Amino acid sequence: MAALIDRLYGELTNCTFLVAMKLECFWPNRLVDEFFIRVHRHYFHECSLTGRLLRDPPNRILGPFIAVPILVTLLMTALVVWRSKRSEGIV
Repeated sequence: MAALIDRLYGELTNCTFLVAMKLECFWPNRLVDEFFIRVHRHYFHECSLTGRLLRDPPNRILGPFIAVPILVTLLMTALVVWRSKRSEGIV
């Protein structure tokens, strides 16, 4: 079903593009956007949004993406400070 919808939206996109080129208009434009919204509201007004809303990933996945850059930053800062203190006596 999703492939059919993608194909139909693709054909509709191509159609609006060709019409805009014939009329020497920019594409996409506000009218094309409004047309797509009207088509979508008409044919998909009963679609459920359940399961389609964007959500944050679980903490077990999100945690490492937050912790690793912080730890790497702290480690690199400590390494730079350590190297700078170590080379102070060398002239």
